[in-house]
Amino acid sequence: MKNDRDIAARQRRLAVLARAGRDQLEDALARMEPAPRYDVVKPAETGLVMVRGRAGGTGGQFNLGEMTVTRCVVRSAEGALGVGYVAGRDRRKAELVAVFDALLQDPARAADLESDVIAPTERRRAAERADVLARAAATRVDFFTVVRGE
Repeated sequence: MKNDRDIAARQRRLAVLARAGRDQLEDALARMEPAPRYDVVKPAETGLVMVRGRAGGTGGQFNLGEMTVTRCVVRSAEGALGVGYVAGRDRRKAELVAVFDALLQDPARAADLESDVIAPTERRRAAERADVLARAAATRVDFFTVVRGE
C-alpha cells in the first residue's frame, strides 16, 4: 500500500516528466544502459479533457474549455505499470513519460533516475520560468493615485 509521501513523489515526478521536452526524454532513455525493456499495455491515444478554472483564483468553479491530452500505459520488465499523460498530441512523449514512470517505481533505479532525469529537468524548468518572470517584471508599470487636498 502506498502512503501519502509516495503518492506525492510520484505526482511530482509525473508533472516534471509531462513538462519536459520530448528530446530531453529521448536523450535520457538513450543514455540508459542496458536499454530498459517494456511492453505497451495501452497504446498512446489522444482525447479531450475539460479544463476548469476558478473566478478570481478562489471563487466558484467554471468550465474554461477543452484541452487535447495524450495518454499511454506501459509495463516494465519488472512488472510496474507506468502511465503518461501529456498536453497535446505527442504520442511518443506520452509513451516516454509512461516508461519513466514505470522505471521510477523500481527502488533500484529510482535514485539514479531522480538525479539524472528529474532533478535536471526541474532545474531547467525553474530557470526558464525565472527568465520569463524577470522579462515580465521589466515591463511592469506601477500605477498610483494622487489625492488632491482641498
